Amino acid sequence: MTPRIEKVVVSGVFSLDGQDFDVDNNVWLVGDDDEVLVIDAPHDAAPIVAAIGGRRVTAIVLTHGHNDHITAAPALRGATGAPIWFNPADRMLWDMTHDGVDPDEELGEGTTFRVAGVTLMALSTPGHSPGSTCLHAPDLGAVFTGDTLFHGGPGATGRSFSDKPTILDSIRSKLLTLPGDTVVHTGHGDDTRISAETGNVQ
Repeated sequence: MTPRIEKVVVSGVFSLDGQDFDVDNNVWLVGDDDEVLVIDAPHDAAPIVAAIGGRRVTAIVLTHGHNDHITAAPALRGATGAPIWFNPADRMLWDMTHDGVDPDEELGEGTTFRVAGVTLMALSTPGHSPGSTCLHAPDLGAVFTGDTLFHGGPGATGRSFSDKPTILDSIRSKLLTLPGDTVVHTGHGDDTRISAETGNVQ
């Protein structure tokens, strides 16, 4: 079966530093008709479960610890039986949302996943948060960047636990070195390509 990438948009509230923002989050499903890997679990598990459609879920991989990317993770784990992979450098953010609940596996540089015959490799890209992690799928010509790189440039660094020089270094060293035609699937908003963002990382 041919592997494919599917997107589900789930809406909710991002909360940090005492402020709330209405946001639309992209959830990415990578797989085929039999199995699927889920990237991020925002707000509400129900629409994600509906998109999975009974397929076997190999992993729930969280790009970082902000609540709008992890709120539904335990419920999604309960519904699918899949393990939650999470970078421990963002544990303080996880605990703000899921105090007393643990993820299952540690996500870090070089962690690899196989689903539907394709490989995804984790790239540690701190800056938006200390544990921000992207997933590169060279077999699909794609990278899933969470909130590290968007159509138009780097993710935000104006809140707690974020740092602009760090995110710029992450993008330059880990993302802009990928093939220029690599499609960037972001945590919010539209896709872009690596070549289109080279000039937006200043």
